[in-house]
Amino acid sequence: MKRHTGQDRSVTTRWRPATQAVRGGTVRSEFGETSEALFLTSGYAYDCAADAAARFAGEQKGMTYSRLQNPTVEMLEQRIALLEGAEAARSMASGMAAMTAALLCQLSAGDHLVGARAAFGSCRWLTDTLLPRFGIATTVVDGRDTAAWEAAIRPETKVFFFETPANPTLDICDIRGICDIAKKHGITTVVDNAFASPILQRPMEFGADVVAYSATKLMDGQGRVLAGAVAGNRDFIENTLLAFTRNTGPTLSAFNAWVVLKGLETLDLRVQRQSENALKVASFLEKRVPRLLYPGLASHPQHELAMRQMSTGGTILSLFLDGGRKQAHGLLDALQLVDISNNIGDSRSLMTHPSSSTHAGLTEEVRAGMGITEGMLRLSIGLEDADDIIEDFDSALRSVGL
Repeated sequence: MKRHTGQDRSVTTRWRPATQAVRGGTVRSEFGETSEALFLTSGYAYDCAADAAARFAGEQKGMTYSRLQNPTVEMLEQRIALLEGAEAARSMASGMAAMTAALLCQLSAGDHLVGARAAFGSCRWLTDTLLPRFGIATTVVDGRDTAAWEAAIRPETKVFFFETPANPTLDICDIRGICDIAKKHGITTVVDNAFASPILQRPMEFGADVVAYSATKLMDGQGRVLAGAVAGNRDFIENTLLAFTRNTGPTLSAFNAWVVLKGLETLDLRVQRQSENALKVASFLEKRVPRLLYPGLASHPQHELAMRQMSTGGTILSLFLDGGRKQAHGLLDALQLVDISNNIGDSRSLMTHPSSSTHAGLTEEVRAGMGITEGMLRLSIGLEDADDIIEDFDSALRSVGL
């Protein structure tokens, strides 16, 4: 019988993404299981005291403690690294744990970060509130304006941090342009790629140093578990990030890692189908609402840039109503198929009102600067029949006078 105790990276890196998503990182035990094994253990035993000492000294390969290593978790990390085209990856307990670790592991008091204005609410809390508490200065720029990034650089600037497409405004940042500026000045780029996933966009191919994920979203893709990941070159993962995660403990559970591994097996299929659905729904909604943003439509102001970086327009769109919060909430309440939920990337279509949910913790002034209005709604398209989603919106829109 053909058994795999490990994989030859020179082989697995040649596999195409759909194959990597199913088989990448797989390690089989002596039982020869086809599905990844779930190792529910906090610690590991050693054959002798000398082996324990050698492992802690880094002289012997093997597990020491599940805050640092777990066989199921390591399979997920290797699979994500392969999908991203990265040398290595580390998983985290959630997407925000990944974002926090990716920044704090490399920033110290006196350093400076430049971040994009449009971002998930908790990411803006990191840049606007948490980092300054520890003496790390931040400058927020319009991520769409590539020149603004260079203009914001100081002698102490260490990191550029941005998301593209951005949550929830779907701003598109020029990954290559921003990364070229960063490299010229010795700055590390950290890209939040949760909206696209490595199926639609691989930022490292455009020069990004570090890519961070909420694997809760498309990677799991079925609304089951929380997870996050950070991918980059081996030196960054092992010599910068690892010490931070080892000692602060934003550890992903083996069970959650196993669930995400199962999600990755269908990632390519789901993302492609959901993107097809999103384009069809967006084309319908564009004719019915005052304003709609979807990178896959020619009407998106950065459509050409988006299509240079992404293989499709993605699974998320944003629409704007003139009637403010009352009309937006009215539309949400009238939907029968689409759920009201602040998650994205699920197999079910979900919609939320950012001003009163995902970005409610930001001031009205900050939301306005990001382009988040009281009439804005963010829609994550699922795997339902697109015509059923359209019929649901047709009825709900008529109920609010549209």
